[in-house]
Amino acid sequence: MKKLQMLCLAAFTILFANTTFAQETEATNYDQGFRLGFGVNGGIPTDNDYDWSLGGDVRLQYDLSKKTSLTLTTGFTNLFMGKDDLGNDIKDLGFIPAKAGFKAFVLKDQFYVLGELGAGFAVTNGYNQTTFLWAPGIGYANKYIDLSVRYEDYHDFRTNQVALRVAYGFKL
Repeated sequence: MKKLQMLCLAAFTILFANTTFAQETEATNYDQGFRLGFGVNGGIPTDNDYDWSLGGDVRLQYDLSKKTSLTLTTGFTNLFMGKDDLGNDIKDLGFIPAKAGFKAFVLKDQFYVLGELGAGFAVTNGYNQTTFLWAPGIGYANKYIDLSVRYEDYHDFRTNQVALRVAYGFKL
């Protein structure tokens, strides 16, 4: 699992560095502004503790330039019942993620890489812990639709997932 995490982090770093250098030649008169997106997320945990996940989110995006944006994302994610190493049932885990991120468009102003850091606040079934979470991802966005795939690690929940996000967004 550490190899997957390191691979995702290395890929994000390389793509981020590549787009940073490309920004130096861009025009500086881009109209900065906010976008709001509403998404549905489905995922498959990469360990054996939970079977699958489903959630929804709201993402506020501030465009710094035509190719870079800052993001704030929150919502609700539920990890559905699975089994522990002894075969005992594990209760569902629902939590509220709160993440800040950086989005860089790398190809034709539609394909992007995204990195997010934040916290996950457990809110269901007697769980009351908070975890650090990080999520590198890749995606495609146009004027209204945003499709992305991300790896999301929940440190203190002792699980992680690969998730697909389908979202509708618009300028504010």
